Amino acid sequence: MACCVCRAAEQLRQIGQGRWLVEHVGSTSVPGLAAKPIIDVAVRVESFDELNDRRQDLNACGWLAIRQQPRSHRVRVREDQRRRTHIAHFFTIGQWETCHQRLFRDWLQTHPDDLARYQAVKLGATTGDGSEYMIIKQPVVLDIVNRARAARGLPPIDELDPED
Repeated sequence: MACCVCRAAEQLRQIGQGRWLVEHVGSTSVPGLAAKPIIDVAVRVESFDELNDRRQDLNACGWLAIRQQPRSHRVRVREDQRRRTHIAHFFTIGQWETCHQRLFRDWLQTHPDDLARYQAVKLGATTGDGSEYMIIKQPVVLDIVNRARAARGLPPIDELDPED
């Protein structure tokens, strides 16, 4: 798994001409957490204009935009035989320190009780379709993200994909 993360991160750094910071996030970044074989990375860009400027290079390397973008950031995916293998979440410099994907990862890596709680909900949610899976997990993720935010002196959020 780590090699897949390293290759994806290096490719994105090259596309960003060395300016993009890339971190492994998502379930595969948390040791001991059950995970689908999909690599999530967070990518810090100067602005979304910079991301748009690199669109052709991203497409050429297989990083495709999804139709329905989150409101708070941008997402591109890579697939192998129509199965998602990687998800890149792009955040601007101003969003980077407080993006919940990073806060959530960091919290789960250091709080085993919340890791177990999230894993139980996550495994229980696998019986539904993709949207149902997210709906079932969302309250627990939001609670953990807000605990991580409070620990850093940040105010709570009401939703995981707020409008900027």
